[in-house]
Amino acid sequence: MYYENEKTEYKLRFSDDVLKEVVAFANTSGGAVYIGVDNEGNKVGAGDYDEEYLKITNAIRDSILPDVTAFVKYEACENGVIAVHVAEGSNKPYYIRSKGLRPGGVYVRHGASSVPASHEAIRTMIKESDGDSFEEMRSTDQELTFEFATEAFKRYGTELGPEKFRTLGITKDGMFTNLGLLLSDSCRHTTKVAVFADEERTVFRDSREFGGSILRQFEDAAAYLALCNRTGSVISGLTRTDTRDYPEEAVREALLNALVHRNYSFSGSIIINITETKAEFISLGGLVPGLTKEDVVMGISQPRNKNLAEVFHRLRLIESYGTGIRRVFKLYEGFPVQPSIEVSAGAFKMVLPNMNTEPPADNAPTREVTGQMKKVLSYLDEYGTISDSEVESLLDVKRTRAYLLMREMSEMGLICCEGRGKDKKYQYQAG
Repeated sequence: MYYENEKTEYKLRFSDDVLKEVVAFANTSGGAVYIGVDNEGNKVGAGDYDEEYLKITNAIRDSILPDVTAFVKYEACENGVIAVHVAEGSNKPYYIRSKGLRPGGVYVRHGASSVPASHEAIRTMIKESDGDSFEEMRSTDQELTFEFATEAFKRYGTELGPEKFRTLGITKDGMFTNLGLLLSDSCRHTTKVAVFADEERTVFRDSREFGGSILRQFEDAAAYLALCNRTGSVISGLTRTDTRDYPEEAVREALLNALVHRNYSFSGSIIINITETKAEFISLGGLVPGLTKEDVVMGISQPRNKNLAEVFHRLRLIESYGTGIRRVFKLYEGFPVQPSIEVSAGAFKMVLPNMNTEPPADNAPTREVTGQMKKVLSYLDEYGTISDSEVESLLDVKRTRAYLLMREMSEMGLICCEGRGKDKKYQYQAG
């Protein structure tokens, strides 16, 4: 009597279960499926050899992706048994075409059983086979459509078809890559835009979230940002000068930079915050290793997503690498407040100043003393100190509003804070 193990599987007859075993062996360390052997290891035969052989070879060729046939050999054994020998594949993960590149279609060998691979195991196999470049890895979603991208390519004067898929890197070895996922209608990443009524970004005026193809997100977000980009007018004598809050080309370049250069291996959204004084464009991923903030301002560029950048370049949405940020700074030439860049290990932020906001004069108060602030100052004149809870009671406001008000007064230099926690008190500070 023979027993199944991590390298051996018995099947009485050919069925779809054989495909599962072939996938599992190819994804692990190889093995053999013996067709025509019962669960006890008795060789009873697979039936008509020619018919079964044709059925098995056709099914393995047509039903498993990527093509696994180079790692499969067939052997006619005694008593009419057909052996399917499977070597470990070099293009993992292999999966059953009808089930997709997900746990229900990807199997691995675990002892004497073939079990669904976890999402993490699938991602690990893809990374090991395809390398570290996110956009070049195979997409875990292979049921992609490109309706918006196809129309967008036409509007920009070119065509998008199967041959372009291969040359642009949307497909690789006949399978969709993550670049394909980003350009497809099924893109999982989004762009969020929020317009705030205050500089502390606590009061929303409006917010939108844009999804779908990265090309759709670019067009939809750009259209919305154009609506938010108000026009200010200055009249001098008989001349009227109209100025947008932000140079339109600067907004476009900042948006393109966030979309093209973000790290899409993170699942978060691109964030765009707009207040009365500035617009912030925040993307995930920080800088490519080796680059500094100063390098970026100088125009040195090392695209994180080279293929995505090339798509935008072919569509003439970007000119050449590294010119966009320099162009933004050029558009603000001579303006008292310049754009700024902030970089952390996990994020990149570009800030555009509002050109219709009057820059504060040196040593001048930057914010008005409100009625609530005057109440707090009068209280301090009389009692010397005030706590957070006393602010809430005095102004009949909730904790969050009290905290934000006291922080703003501290930043304005009107008060100072002493102590922490329950012992925290604010003191009046004249001047």
